[in-house]
Amino acid sequence: MSFDVAATAYDRFMGRFSGPLAGVFADAAGVRPGLRALDVGCGPGALTSVLVQRLGAERVTAVDPSPPFVEAVRSRLPGVEVTAGSAESLAFADDSFDVTLAQLVVHFMADPVSGLAEMARVTSPGGVVAACVWDHGGDSGPLSLFWRAVRDVDPQAAGEAGLPGSREGHLVALCEAAGLQGPASSRLTVTVTFGSFEQWWEPYTLGVGPAGAYVAALDDVRRDAVRARCEALLPPPPFDVAASAWCVRADV
Repeated sequence: MSFDVAATAYDRFMGRFSGPLAGVFADAAGVRPGLRALDVGCGPGALTSVLVQRLGAERVTAVDPSPPFVEAVRSRLPGVEVTAGSAESLAFADDSFDVTLAQLVVHFMADPVSGLAEMARVTSPGGVVAACVWDHGGDSGPLSLFWRAVRDVDPQAAGEAGLPGSREGHLVALCEAAGLQGPASSRLTVTVTFGSFEQWWEPYTLGVGPAGAYVAALDDVRRDAVRARCEALLPPPPFDVAASAWCVRADV
């Protein structure tokens, strides 16, 4: 899936969670100085930024299918090699990287098994392939309350619970299908504080991802109904939102 939205819109919507997640994910993947890293589906660069801080720009490569995100990373992180492309067809030679990561990407891949297999192909023996996906299939993802409110108003809404890798154990199954040996699963959690309901709600109106697309397609009456239901379900501000992701790491 290609996100045809401005990088700043993504930052305001998912970036408020993906930014804090990036450091936790890099820790889980064992990112350390001296490694060569590939960020697959880099988006506007939340994880890429962490990799640059730890490894240096010259040791980081990033790829994403969305032109606005590619341009944003090039502008924000000079010195990083950033290319346009998909996970299923990585334009790199075998054994090019020590660690290959996909943060919040597998569930949007057209073919997750092929994408993970490609990640393994470009990773050198002894290296690491790691991926994480929000727990959309459970009740602890950053969008869980939003989709709960949507279902209360519109029981036929599809939501994101069925996306690949978003339920417990499915990332491991996808890695095994891709030929990765002994993938280990963990759960990563970050907490974000919101000072007002509007601070939480407004980014849903920016058209980012499936949730943003859903809101954009609503008429005013239904949009107001979803908004009101979300506000009723959330505690009075300020409030914290804890968001969990399933993580998998496999040695190559």
